[in-house]
Amino acid sequence: MLDAILEPIVNFIENTISSIGPFGVSILMAIESCNVPLPSEAILPFAGFMVSKGHMTIHQAAWAGAFGCVLGSIPSYYLGYFGGRPFVEKYGKYFLISKKDLEMADKWEQKYGNFAFFICRMLPVVRTFISLPAGILKANILQFTLFTFLGSLIWSYPLVYVGIKLGEHREALSHFWHKFDLVIVIICVILFAMYLKHHFDNLKES
Repeated sequence: MLDAILEPIVNFIENTISSIGPFGVSILMAIESCNVPLPSEAILPFAGFMVSKGHMTIHQAAWAGAFGCVLGSIPSYYLGYFGGRPFVEKYGKYFLISKKDLEMADKWEQKYGNFAFFICRMLPVVRTFISLPAGILKANILQFTLFTFLGSLIWSYPLVYVGIKLGEHREALSHFWHKFDLVIVIICVILFAMYLKHHFDNLKES
């Protein structure tokens, strides 16, 4: 059952990157940055796996990932910019964004200014929804874009590297996959469930 839940997502990620390489990485990361729960923790390691097979370089994979983050973040930014806080407070639940999330973004911005958007791009969960609050707060678009790119680039390199290392040792590790594949799937489902629970709990309290 768990395999059936994740298999379409995994297949979509693998087929997209296998078919169109770095451009596929950018597309997938753009989808994630548009507040769609398509985890970069799955996208970038598979990109690294393709690097290990010689289909692209680590720099192509990481930069494509960062570019995709910027591409997907800009529409979300302008949605927040023109829609404003009332729009996001009313419709944010459809993006899994609660008032608590907005308040947290406010605190980060008050403490660190626009540099907060650089930091948030290197944090799990937060990185997927920070663009809407950035628009609401009317962050400088050039700084927002630059910090989004740099933070995403730093986020991308380690995840791609993990995929490369797994790919380089795929023969030695192959006999472990069948034994632990169910455990891996369960962990992914639990983490995704925790992600959803966090946001739904916040939405209920909003």
